Amino acid sequence: MNVLVSAVMMSTLVVGPFFLAFGLGLSDRAVGLVMSVGPAVAAMSGFPAGRLTDRIGAERASLLGLVQIVIGTSCLALLPTLIGTVGYLVSLSLLTPGFQLFFAANNTATLARTEPDQRGTVSGLLNLSRNLGFITGTSAMAALFAWASGGTVATASPGALATGMSVTFLLSAALVLGVVAASVRAAWRR
Repeated sequence: MNVLVSAVMMSTLVVGPFFLAFGLGLSDRAVGLVMSVGPAVAAMSGFPAGRLTDRIGAERASLLGLVQIVIGTSCLALLPTLIGTVGYLVSLSLLTPGFQLFFAANNTATLARTEPDQRGTVSGLLNLSRNLGFITGTSAMAALFAWASGGTVATASPGALATGMSVTFLLSAALVLGVVAASVRAAWRR
């Protein structure tokens, strides 16, 4: 779950700037400002995500975070192409707290089930899985975006880039929906 969610998270950081610059025609400065919303929301939602995880339990918080990620990626697939920059900002503002909640809950649940003498190793494996997701998101999702946009992002039309954006984040939503199904199945078995 950690690898897939990290891959989706990274795709927002890799695909987003290309769409904002070439699809919506924003300046470099404007792209930077728009992209800064994600980290700002992450900074504001990290502590509440941890508190919510403690309050409702890691399993519920993880599922809630995953559902929010599905909603956010679905919005990212649709809203920016419909209403531009505002749609992108709304989507990031929905998506980022879902990431925060999932990561807080997933780390909590994983470490709670780990023997004390293995927590350092498991923590390292969580970091490895997140980094593998970042690498996968950077390469695979960027390649999907380029393919769905018609090949060369810098010369693609805004309409082709909108298609690439939609395809990339609809697939992202589908991947996370698969993670939701796996999470529900695992909870059902327990």
